[in-house]
Amino acid sequence: MHGGSDLNPTVEFGLGWFYLVAVLLNVGYSVVLSRRNNVPAATAWAAVACVFLVHALLYFLDIGPTLPRKFGDYTTQVMGMYGGQMGPILYVSLAVVGFILLYRFRKTIAQPHVAWLLLNLSLLAAGWSMTNYNFRLIVTKEDNVPIVMLIYSVAFFTWLGLRQAVVNDERMARGEPPLEKLEDEKVLVWPDLVYTELICMIICTVLLVVWAVALKAPLEQPATSAKAPNPSKAPWYFLGLQEMLVYYDPWMAGIVLPLMIMAGLIAIPYIDFNQKGNGYFTFDQRKFAILNFQFGFLVLWVTLIVLGTFLRGPNWNFFGPFEYWDPHKVLPLNNINLSDYFWLYWLGTNRERPEWGPFPGWFFRELPGILVVLAYLFLLPPLMARTLMRPLFVRMGFLRFMVMMVLLLFMASLPIKMVLRSTLNLKYIVYIPEIFFNI
Repeated sequence: MHGGSDLNPTVEFGLGWFYLVAVLLNVGYSVVLSRRNNVPAATAWAAVACVFLVHALLYFLDIGPTLPRKFGDYTTQVMGMYGGQMGPILYVSLAVVGFILLYRFRKTIAQPHVAWLLLNLSLLAAGWSMTNYNFRLIVTKEDNVPIVMLIYSVAFFTWLGLRQAVVNDERMARGEPPLEKLEDEKVLVWPDLVYTELICMIICTVLLVVWAVALKAPLEQPATSAKAPNPSKAPWYFLGLQEMLVYYDPWMAGIVLPLMIMAGLIAIPYIDFNQKGNGYFTFDQRKFAILNFQFGFLVLWVTLIVLGTFLRGPNWNFFGPFEYWDPHKVLPLNNINLSDYFWLYWLGTNRERPEWGPFPGWFFRELPGILVVLAYLFLLPPLMARTLMRPLFVRMGFLRFMVMMVLLLFMASLPIKMVLRSTLNLKYIVYIPEIFFNI
């Protein structure tokens, strides 16, 4: 099957159990609220549980609703616009917009009822999407099940930290200490910590055993050069780096950028001048640090893992969530370098430049890109220090500010390059194959 809804009794039965789990979650939440004497909210979530119960019964009876075929076709059509480049643009744009909304409306999202509503909406959308054959085929693949768990676990812990920060900010605004200061009692390693670790170990062992029984190991045939899998994907924790290879050369995506990530994490304690927010959750006291770190982690790492897992198919082409992974899909993609734009399209001259003295011809050919890179790395930091980030520069000092700016500029280079690649087909800003140096 290449599309549409394709349900058999096994799939219907599985979806019935899926919605039954959602029923149990909402019933449990309703019971907790009723014990806290919040009867209206408990009644509302009990009604939501009834909605999921109806879905479960319908699927157990093999008459459950399915996602309309036209919806999947329309989604695939939108993401395939502009020669297949609309998909990455839309995906990255939604990730950035979602990140902005998360922290812009953090006080609303931090409310348990709002978070629980978002969870229910995601479960409902996931259940309907599972009725699409192509979506179900990718999501239920044994290799991809952990990534589904990753999405929900990252979302939960991000929300939990955000809620703790919102509560502490409200308390400190009233002159009260943060919650962590109220629970500053020390506990003994034995027996408190050891017992806790033992219980966690038992729970994890049980979960792994159930997982191993329920899902078969994703083992394939022995590796051979005669037949390579398509797509050839790295382990999930390297999919972010593999996605970077679309926009950078291997020396940048596999060496420079990972080293900059590690160097940035190591440098955080040395360039962080803010003495507030140590030992407790807060957002108002550490806005700059939290926004930059979370943008790098959520938008530039987790979303790239999700992109490489669910939306990159054969030949590393971009596929919509309801699109069939056609191994014969060919997308016309022109690789245009900055020197092509400058010499061919803007000036209308020949791209090749003659040698002059000790300077080879490629130096003058790529001079526009070299100047852009140098201005980005060496002119932008002092410009920011004199304008928008003047207060930060005064407080941090020259050395710490410049180190921080270089790290931030390297981090920002990835979304910039993604946008240029998806909108202008810009492959390299500096393209020097003569010495194997491309940026």
